[in-house]
Amino acid sequence: MAVFAYRGVNARGKTVKGVREADSQKALRGLLRRDGVMITELQEQSAAARSASKEIDLKRFFRRNRRGPLALVTRQLAVLLRSGIPLVEALSALIEQIEDPDLGAAFTDTRSRVNEGSSFADALRAHPKYFGTLYVSMVEAGEASGTLELVLARLADFLDSQNKLRGKVSSALAYPAVMVVITAVILIIMMTVVVPKVTTIFDSFGQVLPWYTRALIFTSHVFTQAWWLLILLAIAAVWGFRRWRATAAGRARWDHFVLHTPLFGKLTLKVSVSRFARTLATLLSSGVPVLHALEITRNVLGNTELMDVVEDARTNVREGEGLAKPLKASGAFPPIVTHMIAIGERSGQLEEMLEHVADAYDQEVDTQVAALTSLLEPLIIVVMGGMSAAIAFSILMPLLQINQFVGG
Repeated sequence: MAVFAYRGVNARGKTVKGVREADSQKALRGLLRRDGVMITELQEQSAAARSASKEIDLKRFFRRNRRGPLALVTRQLAVLLRSGIPLVEALSALIEQIEDPDLGAAFTDTRSRVNEGSSFADALRAHPKYFGTLYVSMVEAGEASGTLELVLARLADFLDSQNKLRGKVSSALAYPAVMVVITAVILIIMMTVVVPKVTTIFDSFGQVLPWYTRALIFTSHVFTQAWWLLILLAIAAVWGFRRWRATAAGRARWDHFVLHTPLFGKLTLKVSVSRFARTLATLLSSGVPVLHALEITRNVLGNTELMDVVEDARTNVREGEGLAKPLKASGAFPPIVTHMIAIGERSGQLEEMLEHVADAYDQEVDTQVAALTSLLEPLIIVVMGGMSAAIAFSILMPLLQINQFVGG
């Protein structure tokens, strides 16, 4: 099946564009005509052109990683279906107002597949970049139970909560990252501009300099004369780290380190617990079988140490045992979490208990993010001040000694 890039005009006179698969240009024109789109430009894309466009189009890369629009579109689709509008009609209404062209193209193809007789879940499964296993599994469960609009509303709530959680973590890291960049820029300017000028003064007097001043001058020489070597070393270090982390042993050690590192380890665990509880609760309440729900939840955690714990719990559930016992035995999950899960299993209210766990840990993430931010601000300022003071001391002390020598 060939891939075509097209541009056209919809029934409202609005210009639309996208990329779509079809057997031929004639077949694509027929498909788009049924969707109310009159084609004005049509061009077949080769595999090389598609590969190049993916590498060069940076805007498209960033759009793919934006999940906010998907949550909004999912909620709008739930509202339309709840109002009694058929699925194909609801998808048509959504496509006209989706601003992200790639997401719009994915929904356009989904509508065509549903029109041709595919289930909504199977049509979504053809676009894994936007609709992951969790999304498709929930839609599939909603279609099977006849509660698709309720499942979509629940899915939109889940996506919103995950976006908020991701935003909280990003906000905790944003300030330190900005301050580190500013500090690095200041140091580079001082090492490449200020220190070399002062070095010429020291050379003119021919005095023996203190060790800390010699170390500062050497560092300045490295920045000015061997900057290319620093860049190569940085690239090699990043490449080596990524290669090491790509191995099973490296990934396991890194994930263990992330969970147990000071300051950020507890925050990482709380974020993971919240994601585990919220994801599992959403899947179970949407009618996804428990074993499949645990498999999906395991994959969204992203930490091998916690993933292994959830896999052990999944094995226990498959053998007819409970979920709380293996989680508690691992020691990875906090006792209050396993206790609430055990109560939920005994009372038949596991989904509600998991929601309570997720809400509680979302609040704890808020509290810890605020505490970390308030702690890191003065810490970074002290580090920046200390480095600036060390550079100033290394420069001023020899100057004072030279002044004393000249005055004597």
